[in-house]
Amino acid sequence: MATRLPAEQRRRQLLDVACVVFAERGFHATAMDDIAAAAGVTKPVLYQHFPSKRALFIELLDDLGHQLLERLAEATSAATTGRERVEAGFTAYFRFVTGNEAAFRVLFGAAARNDAEFGEIVERILDETADSISQLIEIHGTPEHRRVLAHALIGIAEATSRDALTDGGSALDPATLARWVSELSWFGLRGVRAEETASSH
Repeated sequence: MATRLPAEQRRRQLLDVACVVFAERGFHATAMDDIAAAAGVTKPVLYQHFPSKRALFIELLDDLGHQLLERLAEATSAATTGRERVEAGFTAYFRFVTGNEAAFRVLFGAAARNDAEFGEIVERILDETADSISQLIEIHGTPEHRRVLAHALIGIAEATSRDALTDGGSALDPATLARWVSELSWFGLRGVRAEETASSH
């Protein structure tokens, strides 16, 4: 028998377990029975919290996105210079990824990219992340310019994470990854110039 937990604790436990199971098996190959068994609960208990596998996966994506945004906000708010903010942001991201590989695989895996509804959620998370990062980029440019650069930094972080989590990849600690990537990003951002007007050519 599963220990009775308060509803919110049980929901948190089910989301955490579902994250691991979905990461290991993929969305389509995972059944609600698998998640219930892994969580040590009956299927009716699982359905009390989530009406369907799709509803569970959608909530999981939202939950993981919220966790990532929260980590980034906490890390960058304590920094006092632009350089510190860039490194703190990458450190928080890589700690999140390496500390919870399943979360990365769910957020950036095939199911989240190949399903229109799931894809919309991931795109919203990426847009919110880019909006947050764009406000930390100190260049003389338009909001659109900063937002494009923010998406580019997210792309660098995602590609680096995939390599770090791949067998034979660069299995480095988060601080080292953050230091190397933030150095590339910082000096890259230092070289960004404001848009020149057509009349100046």
